[in-house]
Amino acid sequence: MSIKDLINCPKFRLSLIWSVSIILLFFGFFLNLWKVADQKWFDTHQKDTESHVMGRMVKSRQDGIFSAGGLNGWGTAKKADQEWIPTAARGPQYNAYLYNYSFENFKTYNSQPGGQGMIFSLLDKLIPVSSIAKFWFFYILTSLLTAITLTLIIVWFYSEFGGLAGTFVLASAVLSHWLTVFGKNLWWSTWGFYLPMIAVLYFLKSYKDSTNRHFIWFSVLIFISVSIKCFINGYEYITTTLVMMVVPFVYYGIIDNWNKKQWLKYSIGTGIGCGVAIFLSLMMLCIQIGSVKGGFMDGIDHVFYSIGKRTHGEAEDFPPIYGASLKAGTFGVVKTYINGVYFDFNNYFKMNESFITKHLFKIRYSYLIVMFIFMSVVAIIRTKQRTETSRQRSIALIIATWFSFLAPLSWFVIFKSHSFIHTHMSYLLWQMPFTLFGFAVVGYGIYLLLSKPDTETSKLETV
Repeated sequence: MSIKDLINCPKFRLSLIWSVSIILLFFGFFLNLWKVADQKWFDTHQKDTESHVMGRMVKSRQDGIFSAGGLNGWGTAKKADQEWIPTAARGPQYNAYLYNYSFENFKTYNSQPGGQGMIFSLLDKLIPVSSIAKFWFFYILTSLLTAITLTLIIVWFYSEFGGLAGTFVLASAVLSHWLTVFGKNLWWSTWGFYLPMIAVLYFLKSYKDSTNRHFIWFSVLIFISVSIKCFINGYEYITTTLVMMVVPFVYYGIIDNWNKKQWLKYSIGTGIGCGVAIFLSLMMLCIQIGSVKGGFMDGIDHVFYSIGKRTHGEAEDFPPIYGASLKAGTFGVVKTYINGVYFDFNNYFKMNESFITKHLFKIRYSYLIVMFIFMSVVAIIRTKQRTETSRQRSIALIIATWFSFLAPLSWFVIFKSHSFIHTHMSYLLWQMPFTLFGFAVVGYGIYLLLSKPDTETSKLETV
């Protein structure tokens, strides 16, 4: 086989995009190799939350994986180990794990089941190497899982819309400094957020018929994927995860011309799968909290308290620290996130502060939204000259893209108080999955501009 034949081979091209995507994303997440994020920010981002996982592993070594309900948390030193209390480069929870210190007391974090801490604790017990080696292995594993997860999404875009769309989506993931700083964090285990959407994406791509058996399997798949997400990183950004999961549902409903019965069955299946998964996960969390605090009702009280302080609870019912966030206006919170920075050229070009560095070098989500709107219009205009199948594909992508806008918006609006406080991290939600779909529209729109109408269908069929 000649080099030209190899390059034109669909399997080779698919393998190539798999390899390139995983490599680019992995080294971005693990090392910030592409310098997308400020290095100091990359090194320190969310270490306070990640330290809960380190604390969990120390507690697991000391008293067992399911001690303190299996919950993550922070420990305080035994008197004999006072030397690890002072703040060091990594912090006391890290030092306790890396140098095999012990806890006198352990304070649990009660707002998620702590599955990531349990899994890392199990791996810590099974892997026979030094703590430092295991620590870096956990970072490698988490970075790789996040890279593979996003690559599954990129490959789907590639198979549906061609190489240019797939390349734009890959570039958007590599250049997102928010994905970069979250990619290897042990607490966040970012791959878990995307798992339900990927499960739905590939199920609907593989099964085009609508037998009752497939609807049952669909519900089971929803249940399993949402259960894993809740176990791994709890209910962080749960509304975003659930809306994100429905995006492929919207796309394939249009592509496959679902009738009302199919829409209804898939909706019921989604509702049942999600509902049961979240309910059982919350019951497990209440049992975990109860094992620490003394009763199941303590767990229920904590769940309702946590929801109230993160959403639209009455300010007088909570400590003063939450007052400003509970009183904040929803529109103001959303506006803050729309004006957030997606990518910053200032990381590469060091210039004195000016209009260029403040407004042109900082690529904001508001800029992306305008670009996505423009390219959506371009794609609609260009597909008027295409086949019915091509027009349907374009319309499905555009509708799915703008439906995906609801995924981050759902958290900003419903969990308004949490969003008001956590502006140091919740910009990540724009990548779940709105910017990924938006850049697919950009890539596909450019492809439609460059290709001739009579060649568009045949080229995509060779992907």
